[in-house]
Amino acid sequence: MDYKLNIWKLYAIRFFYNLIPAYVIERLFWEQRGMTIQMVVYTEIIFAITVVLLEVPTGIIADKWGRKQMIVLSTLLECFMFLILVFATEFWHFAAAIFLAGIARSASSGSENAMLYDSLLQNGQEQAFEKYLGRLNVCDFTAAIIAALCGSLLASRYGFELNYWISFVSMLMSVCVSLMLVETAVKSKSDESTEIKEHIKASVRFFRKHPGVYLVVLSGMVTGAALSFIDEFWQLYLNRLEIPVLYSGLFSAAIMIVRLPGNIIAHVIKSRFRYRTILSGVTAIFAVGFIYISVIKDYTSLVAIFLICLLSGIIEPITTGYLHHRINSSMRATIDSFQSLGLNVVLIITGLGFGYFSSKFDVFGGYGFIACICVAFFVYFLIASKGTIEQ
Repeated sequence: MDYKLNIWKLYAIRFFYNLIPAYVIERLFWEQRGMTIQMVVYTEIIFAITVVLLEVPTGIIADKWGRKQMIVLSTLLECFMFLILVFATEFWHFAAAIFLAGIARSASSGSENAMLYDSLLQNGQEQAFEKYLGRLNVCDFTAAIIAALCGSLLASRYGFELNYWISFVSMLMSVCVSLMLVETAVKSKSDESTEIKEHIKASVRFFRKHPGVYLVVLSGMVTGAALSFIDEFWQLYLNRLEIPVLYSGLFSAAIMIVRLPGNIIAHVIKSRFRYRTILSGVTAIFAVGFIYISVIKDYTSLVAIFLICLLSGIIEPITTGYLHHRINSSMRATIDSFQSLGLNVVLIITGLGFGYFSSKFDVFGGYGFIACICVAFFVYFLIASKGTIEQ
């Protein structure tokens, strides 16, 4: 069986999954419905806790019973989330929607990467994983750019709610395509059923035996968490700079376009530079960038945001590829889920700090806290990564 078709289906799923015009006005829509920054941070924490609790179990289920089912479940739950948000007026409505989104993220995170890697493995192309993952992310950003440009225009003319209905239809298309996936035929080396505790123990042993993998994955967690606060709160940042909503789509498209080159050439960068050099350099630029946007409150800070987003495009293919080249297919989704679990643990910790400092010093104070986290991690990474990260 030619599993290459799975790759094209994954491209289509990711495209429709991110063709979501609701995201470009999400924070403004929530604020219109009475959600403060602090309340938004609380929902982010609910999302992160949900992922932390379910990430590893869903990864194990994906490894034992199939990745396709988890991807289908993820898209269905996202559909229900948008239906709830259309009618949301109270905090608990938003909290319930984000809870479903957390389950959806847990179901798809390890499953999607595992499906991609094993589909390539079946065709002898696993060494090209970073290239195909980068292309998958390009589908992600392309859809998001189209949605952002159309979404801001639609919102300025017809209000915010229409964007949510369009997003629901797009997610429904993602459900339809996910039903056409073909399950990969990769099995465990042992045919004996493995208990959940054993899966978890084996995953923990893997990271203990491979400190280099742990550090690479941790760098992806920290930079990913930091980037999420740009993705979630840039609308409020532009609002504080008094930039009209009409330009939100252009800005959203711009911060996604600058991520494309990194995703496309990540596999080339990996072959020319050491992992330690790449990750330490990106972390340093993140630290400087967040310091700038927290202190300088004018249009020049947008350049710093673009620079952070430009470098972020390299991170996911590099860190995820480093991990997948060193794990066995029988536990691929499980161990990949640990990466997402760790990311959301970091999000919970940083989210509490971001929410606190945002309530005291507005969104600029929140970004100042993220800058401190990036500086601290940069120092730790330089010390801990000496001689531990394989090339």
